[in-house]
Order: sequence, then structure tokens, then C-alpha cells
Amino acid sequence: MLIKAVERLYKDRFSSFEYKKCTDPVTHITSSKEVEVLKDIPCRCSYSSDNPTAENDGVHTKEQSIKLITGPQYIIKAGTKIVVTKSTGQKVAYMSSGQPNFYPSHQEVNLVLFERWA
Repeated sequence: MLIKAVERLYKDRFSSFEYKKCTDPVTHITSSKEVEVLKDIPCRCSYSSDNPTAENDGVHTKEQSIKLITGPQYIIKAGTKIVVTKSTGQKVAYMSSGQPNFYPSHQEVNLVLFERWA
């Protein structure tokens, strides 16, 4: 019952990508590339601002905490690139910044904006 209640909150969708070594079947050359692991999975993004502002080199900035909430059955590794498609159609790329927190009804993944592969 609780799982269905949480799933009703999922208005967004996400796809996840990992950077993996792949061998071309024709040339047999191995190279690293971005590989889609999960596609079009229902989710919800939660945003909160714990600290009103933070000072960095004399400049005040607002810090924001972003969490991806989705079903507990999906495997999302730390460092995974996650592209969230909002219900409005806007796409935003994030990176999971740690191991997910698992609950019986869902999991929460802390996110940061994706800049580039490490």
C-alpha cells in the first residue's frame, strides 16, 4: 500500500549512464564510452535548501540539496550519470554523489549537477 502511494508521486522520468570499456565487435578495439544502463524510469526529484547561503571566496551562494526518489529495485551506483526528464519536458543531467539510501518503498539518491566524467 505504501509503495503505491509513493509511486503516485513520480511525475518525472530518468535514464542512467555509466562510463564503461566496450569492445567494437568489428574492429575489436576497446575504448571507454557512455553506456545507457536504465531508460525511462519513473521518479521524482526533491529539492531543499538546508543552509540559506554559503560563502566561497567572498561570494555568497545558495546551496541546494537534490535527491532522486525512485523504486528500490533499480541499481544506481555512485558516480552514475542520471538524466532527468521533468514533467515539463526539461532535461537536466546529474551525477549520483554517493550510495543510495534504501527504504522498503523507495530509494533516495543524492545528486549533483553533472559537469563531466571523472
